[in-house]
Amino acid sequence: MAGRLAGASSPLPRALLLLATVALLSISFLFLRSLRPAAPASLSVNESRRLRPFSSSTPVASRPSVYHSPEAFAAGYADMERSFKVYIYPDGDPKTFYQTPRKLTGKYASEGYFFQNIRESRFRTQDPDSADLFFVPISPHKMRGKGTSYENMTMIAKDYVEGLINKYPYWNRTLGADHFFVTCHDVGVRAFEGLPFMVKNSIRVVCSPSYNVDFIPHKDVALPQVLQPFALPEGGNDIENRTNLGFWAGHRNSKIRVILARVWENDTELAISNNRINRAIGELVYQKQFYRTKFCICPGGSQVNSARISDSIHYGCVPVILSDYYDLPFNDVLDWRKFAVVLKEHDVYELKSILKSISQEEFVALHKSLVQVQKHFVWHSPPVPYDAFHMVMYELWLRHHVIKY
Repeated sequence: MAGRLAGASSPLPRALLLLATVALLSISFLFLRSLRPAAPASLSVNESRRLRPFSSSTPVASRPSVYHSPEAFAAGYADMERSFKVYIYPDGDPKTFYQTPRKLTGKYASEGYFFQNIRESRFRTQDPDSADLFFVPISPHKMRGKGTSYENMTMIAKDYVEGLINKYPYWNRTLGADHFFVTCHDVGVRAFEGLPFMVKNSIRVVCSPSYNVDFIPHKDVALPQVLQPFALPEGGNDIENRTNLGFWAGHRNSKIRVILARVWENDTELAISNNRINRAIGELVYQKQFYRTKFCICPGGSQVNSARISDSIHYGCVPVILSDYYDLPFNDVLDWRKFAVVLKEHDVYELKSILKSISQEEFVALHKSLVQVQKHFVWHSPPVPYDAFHMVMYELWLRHHVIKY
């Protein structure tokens, strides 16, 4: 009996011994594998996408839309047109700094067009109780046009907004979260420095959306800086004419522009000039250069933004964004990497190699996508569907959903 019990129990120790042996071999293998030299460092996902906007092996027809979600945009846009309402405070003399635009031309035309468009659009309501958002119609562009100093701009804006708060009940329902103001002038944001609660709570629609100086992307809106009227017709679908690799000409009014000019102004493939093109050498030479170029360099100026971006889009030249901390216009809707090359400022030293690494197939896809978004970067009066005004309104419509009473 004892012998049978011992014999019956013998397979168990053998099985345990086999399992222990396998475990020991596995641990030894993993240990020895860990001693191998590490593989060479590779590009991060973001760096890879920056240098190669998309894989050249991906068929053009199957590449994603210029919109992050075409279906969501279409549905949301229809809902916005159907129900979105904005109340414009009636206070303020239009002959001074309020209600109406200063003008619809020049590099701050976007501010003027918004003031004009909102008054002639279907979104305006005369009933504040039915409004989704409230527009504070004070124009820093008009203030600067009348020679108002920075200090006086701050006091004028502070007195005006505090007057609205004391006169109407709407601000205090959300502490201003359902209010917005619009400014495209370089100093426009400074006009509201005396109203820190407004900067913190309200929606700022600005042409200088730099998120290292208080711009809050999920709350504020990037206003495209569009220099209208355009001097020449819209470009696009003209790839055979674009024989120049890259182009930039402008003032050296920022560190990145100084570096760009110093590094590349003598290059034979990049047409880089550290001054604006003199009109004396020919009519519209600057604008015509956009038609002949594949990639137009758009470095930040005194602010992160530049009207050169909308110029590039209008003339069909793929914009190369060379600016840090820039929340690009309509970024919630548009996938900028489908129609632009988005770089960091430190990439300026590798600019030429980055642009030359983009294949002709990739360039053609970028150019065709660029043509698709041109309608979003132009203003009209009265506004037309999907133009710059409607895109700004869509961004505002997106933000009004998060406001709770």
